[in-house]
Amino acid sequence: MNFDHPVLTSLLPVVLLILVGVAVGRAKLVRQEAVRDLSNLVFLVLTQALLFRTMSSVHLERLDVRPVFQYFLVAGGIFFFMLVVYGRNSRASVLALASVFSNTFTIGVPLIGLAYGESALVLLFTLISLHALVLLTLATVVLELQVAHEHAAETGESRHMLRTVLLAIKNAVLHPAPFPILMGLIYAQTGLGLHPIVDKPLQLLGSAFGPVALVLVGITLSQTAIGENFKGAMKLALVKNFLHPFLMAAAGYAMGMRGLHLTVMVVAAALPVGTNVFLFSQRYQKEEEVVTSAVAVSTVLAMVSVTLAMALLPLLPA
Repeated sequence: MNFDHPVLTSLLPVVLLILVGVAVGRAKLVRQEAVRDLSNLVFLVLTQALLFRTMSSVHLERLDVRPVFQYFLVAGGIFFFMLVVYGRNSRASVLALASVFSNTFTIGVPLIGLAYGESALVLLFTLISLHALVLLTLATVVLELQVAHEHAAETGESRHMLRTVLLAIKNAVLHPAPFPILMGLIYAQTGLGLHPIVDKPLQLLGSAFGPVALVLVGITLSQTAIGENFKGAMKLALVKNFLHPFLMAAAGYAMGMRGLHLTVMVVAAALPVGTNVFLFSQRYQKEEEVVTSAVAVSTVLAMVSVTLAMALLPLLPA
């Protein structure tokens, strides 16, 4: 086996970090009641630093958003289809997000950088700069609307539809994921840049996000009955790893996308479920065990899905 292959060099460290978390959880080095605190640390501190710093250098006028727009058309279509499949309730929005949200940063950056070079990374960074903003905001707005609807059904209190929509948008914008993205994007347009005194702590906090989040997945996995959740996790992983890239390839090709643009978008779609979905599920306490299992199953399956995508894409006619 060639351990220098881009797929293996990108995915194996992810698997190993999850296994470290499993070992930590099994050894009870982190108590079960402390997992929620660790999740808050990752979601409310490390994620904030990573997202704000990433977006603080994004200049909208330099982005080639056409392939990314096509990517989100496909992802959005799958999201709403899975939303209906899973029952159009608050738990369904978490599961639908897991069906389309890729690990574009921790796995995607090293994988695509090694396999396709700097020009491909520019395309990927364009996707990354909008990935969380678009998909997390979409899922948050939908989930907040569903939570409001469910609350009204339980209590008998009814809100005016416009008020409910505005409240959902407000909660989505002030949500710990979209908010730093929007603030970073707004700050980037000032052209001021980040002073090293501010940038360095943000860089250190942001660089801790990937490994700590993956170890947290492993800790949670050690406390999860994966056998009981395997069917649901496999269903999510098959949609994420295989249906998502297949539809991305078909739709992208039909819309005239070719070459490196198509390759980067399809390989990104073939990546496993991103850890942000796991944190999202913990934040709302919806389908935590299924999503945790899906991250693990999807990461293993990605060795097949990413390899297939990279092997088959060059066979498409120009």
